[in-house]
Order: sequence, then C-alpha cells, then structure tokens
Amino acid sequence: MNFDYQNPYTSTRLPLFARNVVATSHPLGAQAGLKMLYQGGNAVDAAVAAAAVMAVCEPVSNGLGSDAFCILWDGKELHGLNASGRAPQAWTPDYFQSRYGMDAATPPKRGIDSITVPGAVSAWAALSERFGKLPFADLMAPAIDVAERGYPVPPVVQGKWRVGADELQSHAGFAQTFMPHGRAPQVGELYRFPAAARALRAIAQSRGDAFYQGEIAQAMASFSAMHGGSLSLQDLASHRPEWVTPISKNYRGYTLHEIPPGGQGIAALMALGMLEHFDLAALPVDGVASQHLQIEAMKLAFADAYRFVAEPSSMEVSAAQLLDDAYLAARSKLIDPQRAQQFGAGSPAQGGTIYLTAADESGMMVSFIQSNYMGFGSGCVEPSFGISLQNRGHGFSLRAGSPNIVAPGKRPFHTIIPGFLTKDGQPVMSFGVMGAHMQPQGHLQTLVRMLDHGQNPQTACDAPRWRVNAGMEVSVEATMSAATVQGLRDLGHQTLLSKDSYLDFGAGQFIWRAGDPAVEGYVAASDARRDGQAVGF
Repeated sequence: MNFDYQNPYTSTRLPLFARNVVATSHPLGAQAGLKMLYQGGNAVDAAVAAAAVMAVCEPVSNGLGSDAFCILWDGKELHGLNASGRAPQAWTPDYFQSRYGMDAATPPKRGIDSITVPGAVSAWAALSERFGKLPFADLMAPAIDVAERGYPVPPVVQGKWRVGADELQSHAGFAQTFMPHGRAPQVGELYRFPAAARALRAIAQSRGDAFYQGEIAQAMASFSAMHGGSLSLQDLASHRPEWVTPISKNYRGYTLHEIPPGGQGIAALMALGMLEHFDLAALPVDGVASQHLQIEAMKLAFADAYRFVAEPSSMEVSAAQLLDDAYLAARSKLIDPQRAQQFGAGSPAQGGTIYLTAADESGMMVSFIQSNYMGFGSGCVEPSFGISLQNRGHGFSLRAGSPNIVAPGKRPFHTIIPGFLTKDGQPVMSFGVMGAHMQPQGHLQTLVRMLDHGQNPQTACDAPRWRVNAGMEVSVEATMSAATVQGLRDLGHQTLLSKDSYLDFGAGQFIWRAGDPAVEGYVAASDARRDGQAVGF
C-alpha cells in the first residue's frame, strides 16, 4: 500500500516507523512492552507486559478483573483467543427477576450482580505459555513496579476517573481503592496501587493460578459472598480461555479477521461485505455520500448482530450464514443513497476498554484487547488485591426467546473486538478501536480510509468519526466539517454533535506491516483521543 502521508486533520501525532513496535493508550504500557522487546522478548511478551501495566495505569477502562481477547500472527498462521468469562452457576432469569422484579430486562448495569468471571489474567498466562519467550514473572515486573511506586495520573484518564468516582463511590471497595484522598486523583497527582502490586506478585509466582484457584480466588469469592453476590470459587476454578479460529471477510483485496461470536466483530465484517457493492473510492473521503453509505451499512449490520449474535451454542443462525455473500448483497440493496432509514433484522438462510498492539522484527504481530466493559466495570473492587471487577453480566438478556438470555456458565454478548488484516494469506495490520459499540464502527471507518482512500494509519486514526446510536440517531465528532454534518441531516440522519471524543468515538492503535519486518519494519499509529503513544526501535 502506498499511503498518502499528508494529514489534513488536526493532530498531535505522527506515524511511527520502526522494526519493533508497541502501541497502547497509556505511555507506561507502551514502554513496558518495549522493555520486553529490548530484553529479547517477542511481540507476545511485549503485549502481555503492556496489558499488565494497563490494568494498573488505566483503571477507568480495565483492570485485573477484566476480560480479554487476542488475534495474533505467530509468523506462520493466525490464532484467536477468547478469554472472556462465564456467568456464575447461580445465574438464571429467575435469579435476577426475584431480586430486581419481573420487569427487569437485563442484569443490573453496576454492582455485585453484574460480575462475570474475569478472564484477562488467563489470557496473559495462555499467551505467554504458548508463544512467549521470556519468563512469565519478567512480564509482570513492570506492572508491579508501577503499582508500587505509583504513577502521575494523565489528563484523559483523570477526566474519566472523576466522572466514575462521582457515580461509583458507594460501591463496595471503590472509594477505598480509587479515592485515596476521598476524591479522584488530580491530573499529575501520584497514584499508588499497592493492592494490585500484591496481586501481580501472586500472579507472577503462580503463572496466574493464584487468580483462579489460590489466594486471589479465595478473596474474590469471599468478597462476592459478603456483598450478596454469587461468584464462587467453583466459577473461578472452572474458567478456561479458549483458542478459536477467527472469522473473516474479504474487502478490496484484503481480508479482515475478527473473533467469532458472541462478540460484535461480525458486525464490522457484515458492514464491509455490504460496502463491497459500492465504489467508495470514487467518493470524497470526508463527503456526505461516503459517510452516509457507511452509516447505513453499519446500521444494517447492527440490526442483525443485536438480534442474532450470542454465544455460538445459543445462536439461531451461524456466523457463516450471517456472512454469506448473497445475504449481504441482498442487505446492501436496502441502502438508499438518497435517504437515511431505520432497519430491522434480516432473515439469513437458516442452518470502557483498552486496546494494544505489538509487533517484532521476526514478523510476530499481536492484536490484544481487555476491558471492564463500562468505566470501572461493576464499581465493585476486592480491596486486598485491588481487583476491579467487570460488569459484563449486564450484556445478558432476561427475556425469553433471546439467544443472549442469561444461563449458568454462559458467556454474554461481548463488545470488545481485536482486529487483524491480511492480504493473500499474509499479515498486514494488527489494530483495534476501543469504545463499546463504537468498536466495529471504528474498524469500518478506519479501514475504508486506508483501503479505499490510501490514508496512512495515523491519518485514518485522526480523522473525524461518527457513531451510530439507536434508531436514526448518529453522533458526529465536533471536528467533522459543518457541510458534511448538514448533508447527513438533509438525508434524514438525526445528527448529534459531540465534543467528548473519548466517550463517544473510541480510540485506536494500529501497526501496519510495511514489508519485511527485519528490513522495512512497520508503520504505527496511536490515537490522540487518549493519553497513549506508539513506541519502537
């Protein structure tokens, strides 16, 4: 790909060119990964070390109580890892309706009954065991050091910390852990996390076993029981990450790969499959026509994803049926270039988050994402080990007939999705865009910019974004041109101008393989919507 390196958008970032690269949303995470590469580790070592530091440095988005997913190129083939946790064995629709009323449609958004088994630590251990070069304890060392010595809180993280503290301070363990002076830390104020350092030491010494079967597991189960929850030692001990085959779709000669359901990555594949039937390259990159077509394709994809996607064993149709070329061609014909529409699900043929990426000069590339779901997750924090527990349980349904209805040991619908791009079976880019339901929309928008219009990864990252909400509503970034915003309104889109780029439009990290990694290396980008950076040598 011959990228255009002229950037027409306001940006504080430039593309990074290097043979060994780490890109994260916090500089200390990126530096930890780079340290592993300097020490002779590979991209997996770098990603795991960075992920552990991110669990300490960006608690507004992730933590030791997160879930995680990964797609990686090992030098020869692509692998997927689903390290999402399952529902406690006690969870049934009756369990929630007896507690929250018969009208409850989902488990609660926050609190002890929103917590599923955390899977991130199992991802670190599994990746290290199968693909890493350095001792696992070495990968935890940077995070332990940062947690013990503390770190000055950066601006974007601090803003979300302040908002989260206002909402969650009454939840068990939250104020004790994340409000050390009775408030959220100020920008630049040192925050120490000794409880997390204690947990990370136990994780390092046991290669993660302490988290699921040892002293940390005991602490989490006791904490849950003390506060009326149902997460048990058995739930934790039975957790296993799962190696999976990514699903994929071709677009403009490239192939996009995503983790299979129950995640929403399939929505990005479906939208791109529909857009294959339109000549986006012939349209102005920031013009109304191009943005409109992408928005409509995304709405169609979401209509199906929200109706059909769940844990695969509960789905009425398969991922292959949703990605069928003929089905997506038929769905694309519903798009009217002249007006916005509200779409329902089709009828296929029956049969808070951090993202990071790392690549090394041997050719290994890692696309990794971990998340507490909504900011600070459940709001419940086991204080002795600093385990900020996720709220993925809120992703279940309590409605009979829903493929995503809650059940014991079931995985919920997931929003976090690492992305990976190949061409002719060879690796091209590891990438991701954080931000709940913004994620497949970010995948779509940045790929169209790179593959249809030749924008380099940093430019595609800096460009203004939109986000499909419910119905006809579309949030647009404040940097989008007034003419484009008005043009979308004229087509019937209910556009909402948003100045909160972090919350509404996500943030991405990108590593594009420029050629032979040992010679040409990579082109990397880090999103200015967060505090992070891309680093390399």
